[in-house]
Amino acid sequence: MGVYEVILSRRSIRAYKPEPISDEDLKKILEAARWAPSARNLQPWHFVVVKDPTLKEKLVPACRGQSFVRDAACVIVGLADTELSPKWAVVDTTIALEHIVLVATELGYGTCWIGAFDEAEVKKLLNIPDKYKVVALITVGRPAESPGPKPRKQLSEMVSVDTFGNPLK
Repeated sequence: MGVYEVILSRRSIRAYKPEPISDEDLKKILEAARWAPSARNLQPWHFVVVKDPTLKEKLVPACRGQSFVRDAACVIVGLADTELSPKWAVVDTTIALEHIVLVATELGYGTCWIGAFDEAEVKKLLNIPDKYKVVALITVGRPAESPGPKPRKQLSEMVSVDTFGNPLK
């Protein structure tokens, strides 16, 4: 599957099969993040891979009760080093996290980007130093659901040519 097909097939998955992720697949997914671009090539990210069932269970309330967190094979927590790159760390880490999502999708895993969480609680549970901002948590696992595509705006509603308000035709 090419990158365009991966992008079009990606869905937010909130139901997972009880199957582990192989170390080989996990390393390939994380390797994709390692190759993400970053401002001044600072690579201001760190990832915590949560596989422990007890720890995943503790993340559920920190993720506002999103119970599917416990069912994923793992949860990848994306951290931005805001001391290393105060202005761009969050953007750079977001790009790396999207690389994770796309490669996981290519390998047949489902993912869900979790942006609703209690940052202080996540940091406490995972022993994350103060210099890091938790950008997002990504659940990864074999999907137990196949949701269809959601409606999308037309390009003419979200793209302007040359100046704002001059829609793409």
